[in-house]
Amino acid sequence: MHKFAHLADVHLGAQKTPELKKLEFETFKYILNTCVEENVDFIIIAGDLFHSNLPDLGVVKDAVGKLKEINELGIPIYVIYGSHDFSPNATSIIDIIAESGLLKKVFLPEIYDDEETGEEKLGLKFTVDPKTKAKLVGISAKKLGLEREYFKMLDRTSLESEEGFKIFVFHAALEILKRDLPTETLKLSYLPKGFDYYAGGDVHSASCYKDDDPEYGWITYPGSPFAGYPGDLEMTARNKRKSGFFIVDFDGKIQNVKFKKTKLVEYQYLPFDADDKTSYELNDEILNKIEETEFNEKIVIVKVRGTLTSGKTSDINFNEIRMNIRGKGAIHVGISHYSFHSREFEAVTYKGEEDSEIERNLFKENISNVDVLDDDLNDENGVELAVNLMNILKESQKVNEKKANYSSRILKDSLNILDI
Repeated sequence: MHKFAHLADVHLGAQKTPELKKLEFETFKYILNTCVEENVDFIIIAGDLFHSNLPDLGVVKDAVGKLKEINELGIPIYVIYGSHDFSPNATSIIDIIAESGLLKKVFLPEIYDDEETGEEKLGLKFTVDPKTKAKLVGISAKKLGLEREYFKMLDRTSLESEEGFKIFVFHAALEILKRDLPTETLKLSYLPKGFDYYAGGDVHSASCYKDDDPEYGWITYPGSPFAGYPGDLEMTARNKRKSGFFIVDFDGKIQNVKFKKTKLVEYQYLPFDADDKTSYELNDEILNKIEETEFNEKIVIVKVRGTLTSGKTSDINFNEIRMNIRGKGAIHVGISHYSFHSREFEAVTYKGEEDSEIERNLFKENISNVDVLDDDLNDENGVELAVNLMNILKESQKVNEKKANYSSRILKDSLNILDI
């Protein structure tokens, strides 16, 4: 019997406050220490180990130190890029660490012309784990979901005909999740058939699928073990998100898939509804709730939403609220008030929890007011195109990147999105 671990979306470097930075790295250490205790033969990281392709060097130093410990124990770590640690025009930190031997990339592509059709095909080379003889292969993510082109070009025949215990590693959401996700999803048919295990990343809440359909094996998403975005903390506090990693036993076929939680601290969720209240009534309600509640060693998420009957949103002293909760022993206080507004501003407010969601909703509500020649762009297709194009135009110039190269990169990516 052999054993491996599967994690994803660690997002090292995402957190900015000292207390969350500490928890972020402690969670990563907990996972790797548990892998050692479980005596795994190898570890899979299905993308977004880091929150950016060139993260803070202090974050890298701590991560490399822990990865070195695992390497010295003889446990290989197989990895692909996620959309965050992928870099189209520069070396990613993943490449640098892989060059040292602490990580092994399993996206080994070869693009060639199909002799029969003349179309470009993407061939993938298997990586064989030396101890277990498990065969790993995968597709790395790119920015804005552009890895979809990789899946369309994929030579599935060679992958599906390969014998042995096979693992496919990928970083993209599948439509079988049946969730209202902010990103486009892939059809299940995009994945090659006949693999024993599909190690997914990109989805921040844990999921596990095993259909009766024998053409696909286990399809799993471990979720983000701590938090890649502020919304992850809120969803954890609301018990709407599972975070952790998988331990998998196999002996030529999967024998057991076990989920291990990585919730190292307690959370508390405090929701408040502004509807039918004045700003002063709401402020008193929040302060009274804080007064009667203990928050020792917890991450506390305060959610304020709705429309005040009178008064301004600025009448709510969020700084005082935060300080009062911290004064009662909370590790961290997050306050969400994106959906909170005064009546006089209600008409021009667009709902959403994150900036990206607000932007998408703004496009949705206004797309029909734009005159376009292509009728297909007057619906979700137009929204998706606008969001993707805006994300490219928001990209900043990289360190040491010349202005001409930056302009050329933005133009090239924009034309790619527009399919020109």
